[in-house]
Amino acid sequence: MALLEIRNLRTYYRVRKGEVKAVDGVNFTADRSKTVGLVGESGCGKTTLAFGILQILPSNARIVTGEVRVAGELVFRAPLTHELKFLLEQDGLGDAVQDMLAMRAAGMQADKASTAANELMPILQQEASLIEDAQQMIANGQADPEALKRDLLDLAERRERAWNRGFTRRAIQRSQRNRMQTMRWSQVSMIFQGAMNAFNPVYRVGDQIEEALEAHMDMTSEQRQARIQELFKLVGMTADRSEGYPHEFSGGMKQRAMIAMALACKPDLIIADEPTTALDVIMQDRILGEIRDLQRELDLAMMIITHDISVVAEVSDRIVIMYAGEIVEEGTTESVFERPSHPYALGLLEAFPSVKGPKKKLRAIPGSPPDLVNPPTGCRFHPRCRFAQDICTRERPELIEVDTGHRSRCHFAKEIFSGSLA
Repeated sequence: MALLEIRNLRTYYRVRKGEVKAVDGVNFTADRSKTVGLVGESGCGKTTLAFGILQILPSNARIVTGEVRVAGELVFRAPLTHELKFLLEQDGLGDAVQDMLAMRAAGMQADKASTAANELMPILQQEASLIEDAQQMIANGQADPEALKRDLLDLAERRERAWNRGFTRRAIQRSQRNRMQTMRWSQVSMIFQGAMNAFNPVYRVGDQIEEALEAHMDMTSEQRQARIQELFKLVGMTADRSEGYPHEFSGGMKQRAMIAMALACKPDLIIADEPTTALDVIMQDRILGEIRDLQRELDLAMMIITHDISVVAEVSDRIVIMYAGEIVEEGTTESVFERPSHPYALGLLEAFPSVKGPKKKLRAIPGSPPDLVNPPTGCRFHPRCRFAQDICTRERPELIEVDTGHRSRCHFAKEIFSGSLA
C-alpha cells in the first residue's frame, strides 16, 4: 500500500478575474521509504499541491474535487455534491461522472472500516444514498440527456441543502480538520520553501521545535530537550545552537534547523518545498546530501518539490513533472532522464548542461506559462510546443503509459519516447 495517495485533486483560487486552476486533476502516489521529485516551473501548482495535502491552504482556495489518504486513512475528501456538480458541468453525463460514482461506492466499505469511521459514518451513509439515487437515475436513462443532467444537478443541490441544514457537513469538516492537525508533524511534516521566514523571529529556534514536540509527542521536558539536541546533531549543528534566535543563523543553518523541525516528531512522510532555495551551490550539495542520508537512515518517504530538475536527479527514485496545474509526465528517475516522452520534460532536460555527456547547445522553452484563469484549450503546453499539431489545440490529452510505470500526457508521447519524433 502506498503511504500517500492523491486522487483527482483540484484546487482553485478565487480571484477577481475568476478562478485560478492551480491544481487541476492530479493523481499520484508516494511509497514508503522512497523519494518522489515534483518538478515544474514557478506557478505550475507544486506548492499548492503540498498545501492541499496538509490542508493549510489560504482562505481564497477551495478543493473542488479529490481526496487525500495517508497510510490508507482518508484525511480529506471534497464533498460528493461538489464533485458531482463539477463533473456534470464539465462532462455532462460522460464516463467521468459514472467512474467517480463507482469509485466512491467501491471505496465506501474501506472508509467505514477506517479508524475515523465513527466520525465519518453520518456523511458516508448520506453519500451512499446519493450515489445509489444518482446511479439509478443514470441506469433508467431518459430520452433527453440534458434533462437527465438537470435532474442530477437538482438532486445534488437538494441533498447539499439538506445536509447543510442538519449541520452534518460542518461537523465532518471539523472532524477532518482535527484529524489533519493530529497528523501534521507526527505523520506528515513539511520543510517550507522560505526557511528564512518559517521561524518566528522573537522565539529561540529550539523553543519552536519544542512546541511541535509538546503538541504531538508524549514527552517530559527533559526528553524534549534531549530530542532537540539529538536533532541538531543529526543535521550537522552543535546542540547549543538550539538556544539561538533565527537572526543569528546563516541561510544554510536556517535550512538545517527547518529540516530538524520537520524530523522532530519522527514522521513517515516529509514534504520538502524547494529545500535548496537561496543557497549557494556548495551548500545546496551539502543539504541535498544530508537529506538523502537522513532518508536512508530513518527510512522516510519524501516528496521534494523543485523547479530544478537536476536536484531531483540526485535524490529521487521517481519524478513527477507538472505543467499548468497538471501532471504531464511521471516515471522512475532513470526512465524520465533517459527517455523523456513529453515535450515539456524534453525541454527541461535540454535546458540543463550535462557535466558528463557531450557538449551541446542548450535549448530554451519559448514563451511563458499560461494564464490558469483561462488556460489554453486542448493540451495546455501546445502554445509553447515545437511538436504541436491541430489535434493539440482541440483535444486534451490523457496520461498514457509509454512504458511500465512511465506515463505521459501528450498525443505524441509514444513517438517522442521511441525517438521517432525529436
